[in-house]
Amino acid sequence: MNDYHAPKDLLNKKVILITGAGDGIGKQAALTYSQYGATCILLGKTVSKLESVYDEIVANGGAEPAIVPLDLQGATPEHYAGMARTIGDQFGKLDGVLLNAGALGHLSRFADISPEEWQKVMQINLNSSVYMMQALLPVLAHAEQASVILTSSSVGKKGRAFWGTYAVSKFATEGLMQVLADEYKNSSIRFNCINPGATRTAMRASAFPAEQPETLKTPEEIMPLYLYLMGNDSLSINGQSLDCQPK
Repeated sequence: MNDYHAPKDLLNKKVILITGAGDGIGKQAALTYSQYGATCILLGKTVSKLESVYDEIVANGGAEPAIVPLDLQGATPEHYAGMARTIGDQFGKLDGVLLNAGALGHLSRFADISPEEWQKVMQINLNSSVYMMQALLPVLAHAEQASVILTSSSVGKKGRAFWGTYAVSKFATEGLMQVLADEYKNSSIRFNCINPGATRTAMRASAFPAEQPETLKTPEEIMPLYLYLMGNDSLSINGQSLDCQPK
């Protein structure tokens, strides 16, 4: 799966929503999915970044994307319901979702985590996924086959000291994926997690400031798994948590 070679028409006529699409892995996923035929819906909080990704997709000959400016920290269930209605009205269906946006928070002792810090990270990493999926499930049901990818982490599988808030949010993300995968196992929607591993992103740099970025894989290098899970070659994969860089 990590050396998957996707056919060029893998995502033709598919409509895919990507959160955190303005930067890092989300940006690369949007560029890659559009390269393989998808129409991408770019969700993020910084309009200028989304517009830059939009321009790059169009310049590369991809289908014209849609832009959804939304700050997950302040978004409510009503915002997601409105977004789902708009997607349904404009596209009639949703074939895929990549829940990529996330917040690291501050690395600290568990005893020092502030309520504000806890609420912010949980709102962005967990609550937004819950509310968004509740709103989007009816639109996903209109697709012949739909794939939802949630973003996990190694610290969401084995807890690590000083990573408390982020780690707990990722354990919860794994649980959310498993619940959805089991509930919808006899439907046309499948749910899986991807752990991207150590990747050359701004979040990684903030967590490991002394690390040499050139030693890490780029977002582009880990895209085969993102393509595999989003396309129909992975129809039998549901409820799995997969690593882009297995050890």
